[in-house]
Amino acid sequence: MKGWRFNTILIFIFLIGATIIGRLVFLQIIDYGYWKALAAGQQKFFEEIGPARGEIIVKDKMGNSYTLATSTESKLVYLSTKEVEDKDDTAEKLSTILGLKKEEIMNKMQDDESMFVLLKEKLTDQEVKNINDLNLSGVHLETKNIRYYPLDTFACHVLGFVNNDLAGQYGIEGYYNNQLAGTAGFVEGEKSSKGYSLFFDTTSSPAEKGKDVTLTIDYNIQFFVEKLLKKAKEDLKIDSGTIVVADPLNGKILAIANYPEFNPNEYSKVRNLDIFQNTVLQKLYEPGSIFKPITMSAAIDQEKITPQTKYTDEGFLKIGIQTISNYGKRTYGEQTMTQVLEHSINTGAVFAEKAVGDSAFLNYVKAFGFLEGTGIDLQGEAWSENKNLKNGREINYATAAFGQGIEVTPIQLVRAFSVIANGGKIVNPYIVENDNSQIKNVRQIISSKTASQVQSMMVSVLENGYSKNIRIPGYYLAGKTGTAQIPWGALGIDKSGYSDKTTQSFIGFGPAYNAKFLILVKLDNPSANTAEYSAAPIFKELVKYIIDYWQIPPDYDINENTESNK
Repeated sequence: MKGWRFNTILIFIFLIGATIIGRLVFLQIIDYGYWKALAAGQQKFFEEIGPARGEIIVKDKMGNSYTLATSTESKLVYLSTKEVEDKDDTAEKLSTILGLKKEEIMNKMQDDESMFVLLKEKLTDQEVKNINDLNLSGVHLETKNIRYYPLDTFACHVLGFVNNDLAGQYGIEGYYNNQLAGTAGFVEGEKSSKGYSLFFDTTSSPAEKGKDVTLTIDYNIQFFVEKLLKKAKEDLKIDSGTIVVADPLNGKILAIANYPEFNPNEYSKVRNLDIFQNTVLQKLYEPGSIFKPITMSAAIDQEKITPQTKYTDEGFLKIGIQTISNYGKRTYGEQTMTQVLEHSINTGAVFAEKAVGDSAFLNYVKAFGFLEGTGIDLQGEAWSENKNLKNGREINYATAAFGQGIEVTPIQLVRAFSVIANGGKIVNPYIVENDNSQIKNVRQIISSKTASQVQSMMVSVLENGYSKNIRIPGYYLAGKTGTAQIPWGALGIDKSGYSDKTTQSFIGFGPAYNAKFLILVKLDNPSANTAEYSAAPIFKELVKYIIDYWQIPPDYDINENTESNK
């Protein structure tokens, strides 16, 4: 009996030993990789390194470069709450240094769910020095890449900004976010037995800087147009305003400015988010009489009228129960189509639209790009399908002929008038220079003959029409004013019809028969009565600046022209 018991115990011990040995073999040999990785995961950690974002650059005529957006290092301070030895003393001292309330810091340290608490970013050099001098336990400084805009508000609507998640918002920052962002890297570190960071291996995987972006914007022209808008606010009390300068031959954007502006370094302080929107491509408006050259282009291109075609204006026109009148209820009598533009006669524009026909007119509206986006490389472009025209009501076509009841964006107008300026071709606007910058999808919209005829009509507007004060001796300029009442709906008021507020615009190009620049000036509710006294003088001032800046030779000798007129 005793031998049986002894053997049973030996067998039991053997089985237990075999089980333990088998388990150790499984853990240490067969499943070694798994447990090694698990241990490493408890002892080591990986931290992502944010890459430096690519720079955004502009140049001037001389080739000088200016950095509009760059990445820079900034210090931030955070707490490792479990390391803080004296929370009350730490909060007291940090509140004095950082300008934060002591209670706010104490509340953050009481948050049991957060092991690390961010206190403040973008520390000053003095704040960093004071924190280092204190040498408080649990208080850590860290370096972080942030986006910095050295010129503050300059070209802000072109740039957009980068949010706290390091994602581009609006403008170039949004549209080219992937290119600018770069590729993140990581560092490997080890933890202590208490879970605290011990050291980092900075060679693990370095971050790759984003690609730089160079804009087509000319620094000096951009600076000047922003100055003009600020002056318009002072002199004309505008609610808001926009200026665009482009090369009509290829669609290259030379300047885009909006007022009011914002500082992308301090975007979080902006309370009215509408200010972030780029009016040039994100806000629709009714253009008014600057649309009339588009109507004339359609009718002339269809050979339904010529610049010399005459009609008799009676001051009004009845369409169904609707009455269309000229500005100021004026009556002009017999007029040519050129004089219709010179005097900006609404009924004359309707005459031209009726000559071409509603269906053909709609096709030209579409061909000029008013039913689609331009494809400009800025984030968030908007456009209208102008469904009221597609509905086919006669009154809608009639009012659209002089720019009422049709919604457009400023960038659509710039593209459309480039057609007239460059000999009839539509080009797509772009704002970033690169090795592949080419004119894409170029299409002949109107004949070169039509474009030339409308150019001459627009020159006559400045030589003989209401805009004669815009003339610059020695140069032929083409242009057109537009004063349009703002619909109640555009002002956020649920009411049909139009308010007393106006949008006053001027669009033009020069030199008229060899265009090198095209300018759109749009002012919202200026104190002047019409664009002739608001947008047009700004156009003239900008043209004079560009002529001097680019040293554009005159079209004719001023003295000879004066002699011939004696």
